[in-house]
Amino acid sequence: MAVKNYTVEGMTCGHCEASVKEEISEITGVTAVTADHNTGAVEVTGEDFTDEQVTAAVAEAGYAVK
Repeated sequence: MAVKNYTVEGMTCGHCEASVKEEISEITGVTAVTADHNTGAVEVTGEDFTDEQVTAAVAEAGYAVK
């Protein structure tokens, strides 16, 4: 099980957090996602997912990984 941390730019509210979490959660192998719009911190837990997949999912939600 891997835990990776990312910083996401542009999240300003709880809805932003939910959008990011929803998109990342759809990645095969991801088992948990936490997000904090105050700090931009996103923690992703799972197996066999890549940074590129997370970056693409964040972009799909309308945000960017810093």
